[in-house]
Amino acid sequence: MKKLVTVLVLSFLMIPFFTISAEKKDQKTIVKSPQVEVYYFHFTRRCITCQAVETESKKAVETLYPEQIKKGLITFKSINLDEESSASLAKKNKVEGQSLLVIGKKKRIDITQDGFIYARSNPEKLKDKLKKTIDPLIK
Repeated sequence: MKKLVTVLVLSFLMIPFFTISAEKKDQKTIVKSPQVEVYYFHFTRRCITCQAVETESKKAVETLYPEQIKKGLITFKSINLDEESSASLAKKNKVEGQSLLVIGKKKRIDITQDGFIYARSNPEKLKDKLKKTIDPLIK
């Protein structure tokens, strides 16, 4: 009788382990990789224009593509080149200095010059440039 009680108690104690592992196997994780990634690579010390490139680019992407951002189809990432954790991403994207890149459909489009020209003087023109660059990549 004592053995039967022990077996029953152990059986009940082990049920949660079987349940948890069964749940993990049944769950399907759907991870969508972004179709378009917008990166602003920068250093820790930045001038007003450098800060404006990040601010205006991020604002433009968030304004133009709110649904795609929610779905994870478009991302905007600010990457500090002074941090060691950014070295591999910078190398992968062939970045050595401040850069504004749009990456999608195996294309790397560098719009750094437009970012620095228009971020402070004409943010709408930068927004238009981002739209013209991103739209063909999400269709």
